[in-house]
Amino acid sequence: MKVLLYSGDLRFIKHSGLGKAVEHQKTALASAGVIYTTNPADTYDIVHMNTYFPKSVLFAKKMKRKGIPVVYHAHSTKQDFRNSFRFSNVLAPHFEKWIVRSYNLGDVVVTPTAYAKALLEESGVTTPIYPISNGIDLQYYAATDAMRKQFREAYGYNEQDKIVMAVGHYIKRKGILDFVELAKRLPEYKFIWFGYTSMVEIPSEIQEAVKVDLPNLQFAGYIPAEELRNAYAGVDLFLFPTYEETEGIVLLEAMAMQQNILLRDIPIYSEYISGEHVYKAADVVSFAETITKLFNGELPTLVFNAYEEVKKRDINQVGEQLRALYAQTLSRYHDVMGDGPTP
Repeated sequence: MKVLLYSGDLRFIKHSGLGKAVEHQKTALASAGVIYTTNPADTYDIVHMNTYFPKSVLFAKKMKRKGIPVVYHAHSTKQDFRNSFRFSNVLAPHFEKWIVRSYNLGDVVVTPTAYAKALLEESGVTTPIYPISNGIDLQYYAATDAMRKQFREAYGYNEQDKIVMAVGHYIKRKGILDFVELAKRLPEYKFIWFGYTSMVEIPSEIQEAVKVDLPNLQFAGYIPAEELRNAYAGVDLFLFPTYEETEGIVLLEAMAMQQNILLRDIPIYSEYISGEHVYKAADVVSFAETITKLFNGELPTLVFNAYEEVKKRDINQVGEQLRALYAQTLSRYHDVMGDGPTP
């Protein structure tokens, strides 16, 4: 069995969670001994689609005509498209129709969580959907004192500084406006945001937020995975004020790094991560209260509970789950086509 990991036009979103998810797939498949290629001109038995651009949809249709089964990975929903880029809310209904049409080209659909599966079914995806986590490489995401020291030296922080970090595009859905407001309300703490989006793609209120001049706030832009790993090890709290996610790979990373975590109390995290693993808050006021209590020692750390939970999403287990799904899909496909099961 050989798999094509297809990510046509990924260059447009390679620095997003989707881009990270594709890299996770490569690691997962390698760990499970699954042979894969990223070259569409190669030979392969099954296609794992990751993007939904027109080029990708045409390719999926081509595979159907050639008799090659398609696993379509549903990384996005209408809900997480909203409140992102300019005109995203206006375009959301059209985006929903497009991704539903794209995902239904698959013989099966993969999405990271049961929550995302429910949203997709509500939108009209009729292809069988299997929740499989994006996974996390626990060996790579392991904090050390050296990482902490390197991060603080690189960004000009001292050991006494209490630092809050966030990761994401400059989009409203990620909670960037609340992050800036918290920096204003809590001048005694340091705030740093990693990630970047071109200013021409974001509305004026987000542009103004990114340009705000506060002595305790910095926007560090997009950085390589190794530097981001140092940041997870070097700060005192990972804040995830997002309003909507299908899973949240950066959350998995923070959990694996055994970092204190505070996230917005939204529906996905009632199913996905409980209050026994991370702290949750509903708005800026409760975010500020929780941060202050945590930094003052009034709340216990939950990092060990979070780590035990994230171990369930180890990349090696994800690789085995994908391998099993590929084999099952191939078998069913060839049974229906009358070719007999693929060995």
